[in-house]
Amino acid sequence: MSNNIEGKVVVITGASSGLGEATARHLAEKGALMVLGARRITLLEEIVGDIVSKGGTAICRQTDVISKSDIEALVDAGLKTYGKIDVVINNAGVMPIAPMVEVRTAEWDTMIDINIKGVLYGIAAALPIFQKQQSGHFINLGSVAGVKVFSPGGTVYSGTKFAVRAISEGLRHEVGANIRVTVIEPGAVESELKHTTVHAESSTNVNQFYELAIPAASVARAIAFAIEQPSDVDINEIVMRPTVQDF
Repeated sequence: MSNNIEGKVVVITGASSGLGEATARHLAEKGALMVLGARRITLLEEIVGDIVSKGGTAICRQTDVISKSDIEALVDAGLKTYGKIDVVINNAGVMPIAPMVEVRTAEWDTMIDINIKGVLYGIAAALPIFQKQQSGHFINLGSVAGVKVFSPGGTVYSGTKFAVRAISEGLRHEVGANIRVTVIEPGAVESELKHTTVHAESSTNVNQFYELAIPAASVARAIAFAIEQPSDVDINEIVMRPTVQDF
């Protein structure tokens, strides 16, 4: 019986570690044809090699999501290799937590560039393809911090993830019946995200909070669930946390 994932071409940004890597491996095991992008090309090549050695199919391309042309090239590589794109997972993100009174505007700019513009560039690269195909699926990685403001220190990060939620819902309204849109909003999940906080006090708090983190594979399974639904079912939003997380 088909799992409705096998044979689908799936593009993932931020695929060199954490949620992106776990999702790439999980979907490849289910027969998806993977197109992996991230800045660390050596790690990507190792993941692709491992997937292929286990009988899966994957290609990769060095991709920085703050570059519109990089994301376009990633999507184009998938289209040229496989002849279609079925799913784009806008996963790349950073979380430099710090109180606003620290006025770390460079970190604010980075979060806006990666967490918001990176998602928009992923949408822009694939939307014309999806419209031409009359099918496609955007999966955008939000956060529980996009449902409830993560405070203290997470105000700007929450702002970017609220934006991802709003963009996802607005896109769903605009694209019509043939293109699906899902936003995944995890709580504490084991990944490198916590390491993007460098403000000393905030970093200590974040690392303590992430002691309750669940494995990245948990999110990969949620993403697979959204993809494998029949074409007339659109899973719009999944909010998931460790059972012990109260935020």
